[in-house]
This record gives sequence, structure tokens and C-alpha cells, in this order.
Amino acid sequence: MKKHSILLLIALTSALLLSGCGEEKKEKKDSAPVVKQVTEEPPETDKPAKETAEPDPEPEPDTDLPPEEGMVRSRITNEWVRAEVNNTRPITVMVPNTKTATQYSLSKADVLYECNVEGSITRFMALFQDWGSLDRIGNIRSCRDYYVYWSFEWDAFYIHCGGPFYTDDVLGRPDTEHIDGLSSSHFWQAQDAVSSGDNTFVNAEGIRADMNRLNYSPSYRSGYADAQHYRFAPDNEPNTLTQYSNSIVANKIDLSPAYPVTNCYFTYNSQTGLYDRFQHLSGTSAGPHMDMATGKQLAFKNILIQNTYYEVRDQKGYLAFQCHDTTRDGWFFTNGRGIHVTWEKTSDYGATRYYDDNGREINLNTGKTMICIVEEGDSFLVDNNKISS
Repeated sequence: MKKHSILLLIALTSALLLSGCGEEKKEKKDSAPVVKQVTEEPPETDKPAKETAEPDPEPEPDTDLPPEEGMVRSRITNEWVRAEVNNTRPITVMVPNTKTATQYSLSKADVLYECNVEGSITRFMALFQDWGSLDRIGNIRSCRDYYVYWSFEWDAFYIHCGGPFYTDDVLGRPDTEHIDGLSSSHFWQAQDAVSSGDNTFVNAEGIRADMNRLNYSPSYRSGYADAQHYRFAPDNEPNTLTQYSNSIVANKIDLSPAYPVTNCYFTYNSQTGLYDRFQHLSGTSAGPHMDMATGKQLAFKNILIQNTYYEVRDQKGYLAFQCHDTTRDGWFFTNGRGIHVTWEKTSDYGATRYYDDNGREINLNTGKTMICIVEEGDSFLVDNNKISS
């Protein structure tokens, strides 16, 4: 159930409480932000695995050769990509998930974040590694500052259209490299969009032009991003989760209790080994979640669910999420099974790490990853069994 009362904001001393919500255009600064943003320097290296348990031994590398000369394993998905793609910084793009959203290129995102904004509506942040040939991305909506901190850990260019005054601090930091469609001449309004409020798009050519205008380098910045963000199981020894005695069968993962407007769910496709995404917005029938650019259904090899401390920021329902935290609960699903995990993020640019109940960092499988941020206290269903956070 959604919380309808406004929670008192607690001063955080050791972790940064992030928040955000906004409109397509900047709101006037008529009141002070509830959450004081904290600027911190990017670490030289990320925090090592938990000291209380020995980490799993590094998986043996695949013995197979790249399909083409000059290809390497992606640092984001572990798939084979061209070396120049792997060495180019990714982009993260804010995409709405309402009934009127006109979604292009989401099926090409390597990592897709979903989180509630005001009114229990969810919003996506799509991470693209090989974005250089995309000819229509969006539609693009406004910034939420908690998403910026998730974007930081990939050293990505953050792309949005405006945002409320709550985002001013994090977007104004000198290390935040973002592209705002409201101040760019390279974004356009499409006539074929479902709604005039959901009609803003950009392409790779426009992004490159804005990067040049803003003097952004396409190369990863030193010390800002983890070269090894996730640990991956080798393709010839995939992680089936059967090594865990407490793993559960997970043929359907239903996020409807946590996302009551989107009502999204995932079903495991044993033929492809992927979780196919479905959703039905209020007033519509359930159906596959399709990419209008490719005509493909969104599907993921890995699903990570993060139970996250949150507060209601003000009477408008703006939310605050604590992105920096330690030992919060979560779940990991892949290959039709799931296990309980804990997660932690200890710095702006440090990767979010996921650990099994033995304290060992988990191994994802090669492919795309869906990250669902669930408000602490909410629940979801796995094969009709309630999982509480």
C-alpha cells in the first residue's frame, strides 16, 4: 500500500538521502529543498567486497574467442562488443512510463532502472552503451535527482529535459556532465507522439553535437567509474542459482503491489532464457511491453530488486530515495530462479554491489539487466507468493 502521510525527514549523517520529482520545466525556487545534497569527491577505487566473508573466487574466463577481431567483453553486459564501444562512456536517458509515453529504443538499453516518482507513477532511466547509431531515443522527460546518483556509478552522460529545483544542487556540480533538452537545439518534438507532453526526442548525432558544445570527453574519466561494475559468470558456466539451497523457482515476478499504476510483471521464457516484460497501465489491458523503434518486447537476463529507504518530500508527493546505503535487502532473479540478496552503495561513483546471504558478491549472467527500486515496506509477488521488503 502506498504511504499517504508525509514522513518527517531525518538528518542523515553517514549516507546521502537523495530525492527528486519535477516538471518538464524548472520550478521556481520558492522553498528550500528538504534534503541537503552533499558533494563528495569520487573515490580512486571502489570499496572492496565485504570483509566479513570471503568473496567467491573469480569465475574462470570463457575459453571461446570473440566472434570478430577487435571485439571485447562489455563491461556492462559481458556481451561481445567492439573495443571502441567498450571504451566510450555510456548515456543514461530519462524516459516516462505513463499511458501517453512514446517509448523508442528501450529494448536496446543495456541496463534499465525503474523507480516511483510522484503519484506512484514509475519513470525509467535507460543506460545505453552502444548508443552511437541510435536515431530516435525517448521520449525524454525531466530529471529526478536520485537517478543522477545511479547514473554517476556508470560515468554516464545524463540526458533529461529540465527538472524541479530539487535537482539544482546535483546538476550544478562541476563533475555532473548532463545534457538538458530544454537548453539544446538538437532535441525535437515529434508530431507522431501520443501526447504533446511526451513528444521530445534526441538521436546520437544530436548527443555528439551537445557533447562538443559542452566540451565533454567521450572517454571514461580516471577514477570515476568501475571497470568491473558487475561480476559475470562465464557463458560456459552460467549462474543457475541452483547452488543455493534457499533459491526459489521464479517463473513470474509481479511488481504490481510496488508499482500500482504501471502494474508491470515479468515472465520467464525458457526458450530464450530471458524474462519478458509485460505491463498494463490504469484503464488499459495487460500486454507485452514493446519498443516502438524495433517492435521488440523488452526482455532481460537479470532482474535486480532493491528495497530502498524513502520519504515523501512535501505535500506535492515528491519523493526522496536513499541511494547510498549498506546492507539493504533485495532479490536477484535469473534463469527462472531467485535468491535473497543485500545491496550497498558507499560513494557517488562507486558501483552498487549485491551480495548473497553468505556475504559473497553475486555473479550475473551475460545479458541485459533490469533494476527495480522498491520502496521499503512494499512487496511484490513471485509465482503468486508475496515477498515483503
